Amino acid sequence: MKKIVMFLVGAALVIFGVTSMAQDYEHEVTSGDMSFAWKIDGDTLHGKMSAPTKGWVAVGFNPSKAMKDANFILGYVKGDKVTVVDHHGIRNNAHASDEKEGGTEDVTVVGGSEEGGTTTIEFTFPLKSGDALDGELVPDGDTMLLMAYGSDRDSFRVRHTYNAEMTVNLATGATK
Repeated sequence: MKKIVMFLVGAALVIFGVTSMAQDYEHEVTSGDMSFAWKIDGDTLHGKMSAPTKGWVAVGFNPSKAMKDANFILGYVKGDKVTVVDHHGIRNNAHASDEKEGGTEDVTVVGGSEEGGTTTIEFTFPLKSGDALDGELVPDGDTMLLMAYGSDRDSFRVRHTYNAEMTVNLATGATK
């Protein structure tokens, strides 16, 4: 009986953990028809990105130039599975998996949905992961934010069909 109860509780956590997205976000920015909402909680960034695509959505933080050196969080939903990855800008126009580049996968998927042609991904990410490829997110300063999404294909190999950049203060939500 104990094993059945534990199985049912575990199954409920998986179901509600992947599909339930009840996080309250303090700040949100939009560019075109894409949005990024977030909340800083201690040393963790809780984020939600949403765009009109059946493919991937992404946010990036603090590139040195174009995409180079940015920390990217990319995600898509395929069926009931939500995939979220941690990438690093390796050139002005390319990024690769942190793990492939010698770093660590530091993003945690919270949930995701694909409804009415819109993909929404929720995740958490440490402000200071300890991975040199991620860099530190400083809430009380300027953060260069990159937002992008791909076409209606669940593959990170597909180039973006939309991208934007803006400067935000993660603590206050102010934009420049």
